[in-house]
Amino acid sequence: MTTSRSLHPNQTSISAPRLTTKRPSIAAHWLGLALCISMPAYANDLLQIYRLALNADATYASARSQYLATQEKLPQARAGLLPTLNLTGSSSFTDGTVQPRDGRSPSFDRNFNSNTLAISLSQPLFRWSNWESYEQSKLVLMQSEAALAQARQDLTLKVAQAYFDILSSMDSLDVIAAKKTAITEQLEQAKRNFQVGAATITDQQEAQARYDLALAEELAAQNDLANKRSALQQLIGQGVPEKLASLKPVIDLTPPKPAEPANWIQAAEQQSLGVMAANAGVAIAKRTIAINRAGHYPNLDLTGSVARNSQTASTISATGTIINQQVIGINLTVPLYAGGGTESKVREAVALHQKAQDDLLVAKRSAALTTQQAYNGVMSGLAQVRALEAAEKSSLLALDANKLGYKVGVRINIDVLNAQQQVFTTRRDLLKARYSTILSGLSLKAASGNLQEADLAEVNQLLVKPGAQ
Repeated sequence: MTTSRSLHPNQTSISAPRLTTKRPSIAAHWLGLALCISMPAYANDLLQIYRLALNADATYASARSQYLATQEKLPQARAGLLPTLNLTGSSSFTDGTVQPRDGRSPSFDRNFNSNTLAISLSQPLFRWSNWESYEQSKLVLMQSEAALAQARQDLTLKVAQAYFDILSSMDSLDVIAAKKTAITEQLEQAKRNFQVGAATITDQQEAQARYDLALAEELAAQNDLANKRSALQQLIGQGVPEKLASLKPVIDLTPPKPAEPANWIQAAEQQSLGVMAANAGVAIAKRTIAINRAGHYPNLDLTGSVARNSQTASTISATGTIINQQVIGINLTVPLYAGGGTESKVREAVALHQKAQDDLLVAKRSAALTTQQAYNGVMSGLAQVRALEAAEKSSLLALDANKLGYKVGVRINIDVLNAQQQVFTTRRDLLKARYSTILSGLSLKAASGNLQEADLAEVNQLLVKPGAQ
């Protein structure tokens, strides 16, 4: 059965997820928690492994925490536009002595209590820097959303790479095991032929040398598999199952859609996550210029207070006093001179805005290059898969011909061993080419800012559970 798979979305235009400044809903929070609780402890396919990594990878957790912290920038900036309300109170006791200056009158004590309670309100009416800071905080949040999406996309690629690295190492061990079996058969045949005088000891020695080499390759492959398992274990925070879902024996990898690389490059330059973050950086830098220029503008605040002051009787005042006071007013502050600091900050912000524009250009060029390389990787991989599939068939035919020639005496043992080596090398390279092509397809979507969990689920459909083949 042939499994057909399009490496890329069947569409003529490429859309990317929109970034918003909305806070995650409580329902979304509990849904995420429920997913964490229901996550299977034993995962043996690509999608399950990825979901484990989402909850265990420290790098992604760090990005998620950074995003949650950045969300607080918005209410902090909004606070600069809202009123402030303060309650103050004081209580004091005065114990003093009054000494008349004429020197004749006797001194006397002055003792009294004083209590004050006040509520004060201040509402900014015109503080341009506060408004610009509020608008800037929205852009900072958008940039943080892009960074979080980038972290998740990076994790998706890392998990896929680590998973297929393990499958590739396991395939190498399988190929080596099959090679050892074939060499053993050839070695036994060489021994029998030598015993009956139909072959020289050289045939037996050549087969033994190939077997010993295969043993060395097996040890190296086992060590490589252990290292690849450790790499995936670091992402999921737990041991990797001994058996994982592997690639189906027959799959049909199709070219990317849209087929023209220019479409992918255009999408990457507009909507890749790196470009989106750089675009937000330019807008943030522009707001910083406005914030610093606002240092030249006047500030206008509405202020008001209600206060009550009470004082007990003393020697001077036979009766106590209570003063109730209500005050409302407008405070105007006009900056006249700040030592040149404001102008310097504006010049600095202008330079940083230019830097942000340069960074955006770098991001666009980098996105275009990465997309082109990923596209080339897909197309080259598809061609390699087709060529290696043909080479595998040819190698098997050549091996059968050499075995037959060895039996009838027109081929020597080394010819059979070389043909066997060609078969196993081709089979190993074919499996690696398939993995590489699939990974290049995921990288192409990532470069255009279009990689989603659904794409990983699509790749997961190309796998078959252990024991189901």
